[in-house]
Amino acid sequence: MRYYNALLFLGERGFVRGGFDVEDGRYADVFTDTRDGGIDLGGALVIPGLVDVHTHGAAGADFSDGDKAGLRRMAAHLARCGVTSFAPTSMTLPYEILSKAFETASELFANQPEDCARVMGIHMEGPFFSEKKKGAQNAAYLQLPDYDRFRGLYDGCGGLVRIVDVAPELEGAEAFTARAKELCTVSVAHTDAGYEDAKAVFAAGARHLTHLYNAMPPIHHRKPGVIGAASEREDVTAELICDGMHVHPSMVRMAFRLFPGRVCLISDSLRCCGMPDGEYELGGQQVFLSGGVARLADGTIAGAASDLYADMRNAVAFGIPREEAILASTIRPAREIGRADEIGSIEQGKLADFVVCKEDLSPQSVYIGGKRVRD
Repeated sequence: MRYYNALLFLGERGFVRGGFDVEDGRYADVFTDTRDGGIDLGGALVIPGLVDVHTHGAAGADFSDGDKAGLRRMAAHLARCGVTSFAPTSMTLPYEILSKAFETASELFANQPEDCARVMGIHMEGPFFSEKKKGAQNAAYLQLPDYDRFRGLYDGCGGLVRIVDVAPELEGAEAFTARAKELCTVSVAHTDAGYEDAKAVFAAGARHLTHLYNAMPPIHHRKPGVIGAASEREDVTAELICDGMHVHPSMVRMAFRLFPGRVCLISDSLRCCGMPDGEYELGGQQVFLSGGVARLADGTIAGAASDLYADMRNAVAFGIPREEAILASTIRPAREIGRADEIGSIEQGKLADFVVCKEDLSPQSVYIGGKRVRD
């Protein structure tokens, strides 16, 4: 099938008039001329399907439930939003619960439903965290870094874990990072580490920073901490939540200056994403959603209630150039989970996942493998 007369987002080239052919669910040809025949997109913008590498849940489902039907419901919801690939993200929980959830993800990865976002990895957020910066993680299940237990989970899901988090100040964090980096991306998260500890873990191979600003010490001119250590390394990518609740718009703009070309937008969405205000559950704890903000009983912000597509548009509203916000939501996260050869951009041979949208990036239709999943 041919799609023509569109403004295609072609990465660093920006928006270019053209079209593409789709065969067997992949881009067979991407052209930038005026050829026609097929589906006329009427001059609309076309961007790659978004890639969310940090999402716990949506539509009433949570990845950590280990429920296949729930994960499928979550994937279907994300697809309708314009998020066509994702790495379901776990919480700090007992290893046996994580194992069950990871197995469920591997089953959906192996048998991808046509109307759902693609499971393209797992983000293991916890249990190797600092109690002081646990945030909404359940302190009862925090553990020191344990490579053997991690490796057991990794092997149990067929190597689907693509990001694993660790707090640098914990005993064994540096050694864990040096070994785990050979399997997946290691990310610094939920940490009270100072500059030196963080620097050591980045030197050992950590290349990612989980939800920048949140669950870590703030920037201080005499204590640069994790953020200072990460910002001065050109090989570290920083996640950023742009729901307007977790991070002030000014700090969003600062993030893109601190990490030029290295910001990765995420949702950090919970099961309450796409749901009405009320009481929900997260990692064995109560979460209360009110006015778009999800909090624990003690008032701690627990995660997000918005999806990545909404966050991308928020980033633009906050002053981030449109093209940069798209890159931070597509090819950049695809690279972080080692899937840039399959998803994240409109290129010949890649999976034909794309969103047709208006000038303000509001979605008109979503396609996965060249098949429409949302009008």
